[in-house]
Amino acid sequence: MEPVTPSVGWGVTHLYFRVRRDQTHDPGQTGKELVAALEQFEASPDHQVLCSSVLGLKADVGVMALGPDLTRHASLARTLGALAGLDPVYSFFSMTEASEYMESLDDVRARLESQGVADVEERLSKAAERIAKLREDRLHPRLPQTKVLAFYPMSKAREPGANWYKLPFEERRELMGGHGKIGRRYTGRVLQLVSGATGLDDHEWGVTLLADDLADVKQIVYEMRFDEVTASYGRFGPFWVGLTCSAAELPRRAGLVG
Repeated sequence: MEPVTPSVGWGVTHLYFRVRRDQTHDPGQTGKELVAALEQFEASPDHQVLCSSVLGLKADVGVMALGPDLTRHASLARTLGALAGLDPVYSFFSMTEASEYMESLDDVRARLESQGVADVEERLSKAAERIAKLREDRLHPRLPQTKVLAFYPMSKAREPGANWYKLPFEERRELMGGHGKIGRRYTGRVLQLVSGATGLDDHEWGVTLLADDLADVKQIVYEMRFDEVTASYGRFGPFWVGLTCSAAELPRRAGLVG
């Protein structure tokens, strides 16, 4: 198939499977086909997979795929879903996005002028570089290999008395600013990727958390529960947590070896 790429952002696919060794006559062959499919996805520039063995009994293995070509996302999902011994239990598709609440250059200029700063243009130049990098990191992320990967989908409430979408933009922006402060306290410990799924899946966003210490994942989610954005407007789907590994290591973790 010819590549299909969105005009803004990259596709993000989360796939979770239960391993059924009794459904394959050759677990080792299934493991080889699994690795081949993951390597095929990553063979194209800007495409990446993160694999994990899932904690708990919801699933056995998880695959997160990230990259611009939507045909590769579709092919990976179909290929893995058809492998003997892999039973799909959950999937979520979203796209990377830059938050509508990100500070703009006009915002920076207004703030600097209100503060009476003399070197406005020089500071604006530095701010432009910072904003451009932040936007690039959100739209085209290169994710690190950490020890833990957690994922959950979420939406904002649309209920009487708690309708996020009836709040004025500036109020929503202020609330999200406070929400973001909590996340920034975990810089260097938890990397957050929030991808948009409005019109694409059953929730409006997918949240991926990458860390080396599972306690940090637990703590950041706990702290955010007390933030007004989450306490009043957050609605969550299932949580999936796994111990990450390379694609080559995944069959051994899954018991798909000869």
